[in-house]
Amino acid sequence: MLSLENRPNPSSWMAFCSPLLAVLLTMLVVGILFALMGTSPWDGLRVFFFEPIKDQHGWAEVGLKVIPLLLISVGLAICFRANIFNIGAEGQLIVGAIFAGAFILQFDSGDNGGFWWVSGALICGVLGGMFWAGITAFLRDYFNTNEILVSLMLVYVAQHLLSFLVHGALMDPDGFGFPQSSLFNDGFLLPALIDGTRLNVAIVLSGLAAIVAWVYLNRSMPGFRLRVGGMAPLAARYAGFSSRRALWISLLASGGLAGLAGAAEVMGPIGQLTPSVSPGYGFAAIIVAFVGRLHPIGVIFSSFIMALIYIGGELAQSRLGMPNAISGIFQGILLFSLLICDVFITKRLVWRK
Repeated sequence: MLSLENRPNPSSWMAFCSPLLAVLLTMLVVGILFALMGTSPWDGLRVFFFEPIKDQHGWAEVGLKVIPLLLISVGLAICFRANIFNIGAEGQLIVGAIFAGAFILQFDSGDNGGFWWVSGALICGVLGGMFWAGITAFLRDYFNTNEILVSLMLVYVAQHLLSFLVHGALMDPDGFGFPQSSLFNDGFLLPALIDGTRLNVAIVLSGLAAIVAWVYLNRSMPGFRLRVGGMAPLAARYAGFSSRRALWISLLASGGLAGLAGAAEVMGPIGQLTPSVSPGYGFAAIIVAFVGRLHPIGVIFSSFIMALIYIGGELAQSRLGMPNAISGIFQGILLFSLLICDVFITKRLVWRK
């Protein structure tokens, strides 16, 4: 019979190839799923992976999805490398959007706008995400609460807070009672990167965030302390590295990047505050971070794959008649495939009589 046994030397080759194998395994499983639903597997996979990038407009739409996924997953990679499990990036994104939107609605008089006002709104988004993540850090630091539960529960608080505001204080007075804010003035919207598309300059900010995070984690002493604290807490304590500092830095960095993603959403493709700012980017970014091996550069690749899944899911609904849950199913299969492939990094199959 077949059984698993530990590898004498864990395979570095398998650690590198595991995400790629997980993507291929996901495509195989989804292809079988399409066949069982009466759809050609080739047509289904083509809609998911090739149709979204067949022209410039498609590339721009995929890039628009990459922005929040990349920003959030870079922050989560920092947290997870420090052994701090921030599961509440979705809530931090929402509060960042609220802070940025409130700033714009407060100062949008029709004449304001431009670089400094846009920068101020983005900074407010970052501060909002840091504030929401700081609640988790405070409770973990002073009351030893579980950051997984606290950050996750704060997601639902943030969602209800957004709903309360767009139904009340931030509702558009001329919006006929619809739960949404006024449309933002063009001077407060992020400028387009490519004319004729919705892709904006936030894609540059997300790429810079990945590079800065890589330099911090791999080329700086504070990043080295943070990584040691995550891999070997006892060794870090013996060396005098502060676990409290790692907790606050990682959570505030993660929350700030998630808040920036929220600000970029309301100042980009949405253009106002609505009850549904995010379709679940904060949770999808957890998968993105692990597929990218918790590496700030690796998550660029995995963010692109996840963006394809989002756009492909929308196309599959309109062209193939698939249910709206198809993107979530794809994400779940990808995560499960990655977990299966990761098993074989440290274990191998052997035949026993």
